[in-house]
Amino acid sequence: MQNVFVYGTLRAGEVNDISSAAARHDSAAPTLLGTAVVKGRLYDFGNYPGLVVDEHGVSVKGDVYAIADALVAVLDEIEEVYPGVEGLFRGHDVTLDVDGTAVACRFYPVAKEAVAGLKEIASGDWIAHHRGR
Repeated sequence: MQNVFVYGTLRAGEVNDISSAAARHDSAAPTLLGTAVVKGRLYDFGNYPGLVVDEHGVSVKGDVYAIADALVAVLDEIEEVYPGVEGLFRGHDVTLDVDGTAVACRFYPVAKEAVAGLKEIASGDWIAHHRGR
């Protein structure tokens, strides 16, 4: 099992809902561990957000799930993260506070250069922003 922090379309009810992705690929259902935040800046790419990590940014809200190891490859495919290829999203590891417990997680931020000219989501919450448009 691994843990993953999701902040955009992988969140529950969104187009790439992590539970639906697991079911489509015959993977064990993910277990929600709780919510967490990453300091950064969230940008609107239209149909999905991109997070640039920035210690001086806002608290970007997301959910932390425990997932089967096999589901990591599915998430990498959704985020188009491939070994040796510099794409929009990058798989990184971070330790987050989930209800007072430090949890090591994988997550998918974007490169700072990728957000030039895009609208920043000041609230740091993709779901609230997406549904409020």
